[in-house]
Amino acid sequence: MDRREFLKNLGVAGAGALALTSPWLSTFASVDDSAHERCRLGMIGPGSRGRFLLEFLSKNPKCEMVAFADIYQPSLDAALEMVPSAKTYTDYHQLLEDKSIDGVVIATPLNTHYQIAMDAFDAGKHVYCEKAIAYTMEETLAIYRKHLETGLVFFTGQQRLFDPRYIKVMDMVHQGVFGDINAVHAFWNRNGDWRREVPSPELERLINWRLYKESSKGLMTELACHQLQVGTWALGKLPVRVMGTGAITHWKDGREVYDNVHCIYEFDDGRQMTYASVISNKFYGLEEQILGHTGTVEPERGKFYFEDYGPAPAPAFVQMLMEWEDKIWGANTFAGSSWDPEVARNNPGEYILGKSPEMDGTSLLTEAFVDAVCTKRQPPRIAEEGYYATQLCLIGHEAIVQGKPLPFPEAMKIEYKPYGTKGSEK
Repeated sequence: MDRREFLKNLGVAGAGALALTSPWLSTFASVDDSAHERCRLGMIGPGSRGRFLLEFLSKNPKCEMVAFADIYQPSLDAALEMVPSAKTYTDYHQLLEDKSIDGVVIATPLNTHYQIAMDAFDAGKHVYCEKAIAYTMEETLAIYRKHLETGLVFFTGQQRLFDPRYIKVMDMVHQGVFGDINAVHAFWNRNGDWRREVPSPELERLINWRLYKESSKGLMTELACHQLQVGTWALGKLPVRVMGTGAITHWKDGREVYDNVHCIYEFDDGRQMTYASVISNKFYGLEEQILGHTGTVEPERGKFYFEDYGPAPAPAFVQMLMEWEDKIWGANTFAGSSWDPEVARNNPGEYILGKSPEMDGTSLLTEAFVDAVCTKRQPPRIAEEGYYATQLCLIGHEAIVQGKPLPFPEAMKIEYKPYGTKGSEK
């Protein structure tokens, strides 16, 4: 999907109007300014996620991918198949020493993000860092402050910020189309051990870094980071407290991170956002259920539903049972509120964009980063949204580890209100 189709689907006249809905997209208003520009990027960590981003970056006419750095040779070899002309390094510092490189994309294991990002900023490079931004809350704050100090562009891998479904529906949410939003239930379920094949035993912790405490915080940093940002985007607030629980209940294979987690985020007005992830059952998949008193939104499905959808009749076989039981007992025990679930089940809803989802925003996110690097302009709010997404998943993980409710630390707060908060649109 290109920008023109993107804007058309959202029903706005141009990028300027779109920026009123999601200010980080103001970068699209700079398209003409960067029309004849070209930036040179390097990628640190061209593993599976890095190469997924490379599919978009390598096709962007404003971007030249000139270098890759990785300590794992097969990843470098795979990246070279996509961009044969690029230089390769086994030490990322050598890539950063190339003064002709304007920016870097960091797609390495979580525990390495902090040092690489700090070194990249110190080298004068614009930075795109995959989520979560860092391994600790303190590291996350330090990276954000370095971004402000240097004035360099800083993007995070929060592609839902650029997903047309989410942008359109959040505009509707903030306009009150679905009434008061009282809760968000987010979940991401899979059925798989999350392992990757290891060609040699000594490479286990390098390749399966997501399974070990020294390099990962598991489901909270790898999955929850996306969905918690959706919740604060919808509610227009940051939570004040979180509690959670987690365990290894199915994949008992030597991993150190939980294979199921559940958290409750509390807000100062009593509203709640829940998050759950289980990787031993995929039936319900992933979703962020945004619950308003006049409607419900399921952005992953790309649909919304209004509460005033008419009552659904009981299925034929149930009507038969009701008639049969009424004859025996003289009362209809199936009547009334017990059939409320049927209303939801038979409500077909409406597509947010008039059709099923076709993309997740990654192409537009990478496009926006390239334009931002070309123009050397940081789009408003995108760094801050990414910052809090990381901090919320990290405090949630810590609440699980400590086994008690934790407040959001005052020391980790920055001068920012989530978009949608009263007065935050300016």
